[in-house]
Amino acid sequence: MADNGQNEAFEPEITVFTCIYCGYMSADTAGALRLQYPPNIKLIRLPCTGKTDVHYILKAFEEGADGVYVVGCPIGNCHHVRGNERGKARVERAKKLLDEIGLGGERLEMFFVSGGMGATFARYAEEMTERIRKLGPNPLKNGRSPRPEREEK
Repeated sequence: MADNGQNEAFEPEITVFTCIYCGYMSADTAGALRLQYPPNIKLIRLPCTGKTDVHYILKAFEEGADGVYVVGCPIGNCHHVRGNERGKARVERAKKLLDEIGLGGERLEMFFVSGGMGATFARYAEEMTERIRKLGPNPLKNGRSPRPEREEK
């Protein structure tokens, strides 16, 4: 879906799943450094991004999130060994499902940061907000189907 100029006043609602280690700590670091990032993100802490279930991601969209992203420890540096790799695989699976149902996998992303990367966390919040602003509101918010209705032949 391209931006047609109608979404300039649109402020997306974004759900962010973070691990309690690096992901959440980077958000905390951004706050401690008084870095500005969009206030439209809602943080949900998980023990590890390996616990990011596809169901949680889809439920966030169903409940009205315009975009979702997951923030975990850097690859090779997960506090739960390979949890972030499992999380990444689940995000990729969810992207495919979002494409299949017509909502669009580009509304979902995963980022890897260490706890001290507050500026990077803030930058990702800005990037996702801009991306989702261009895509427009989640079509499920209005009770519409994400796919246009097919005409009967």
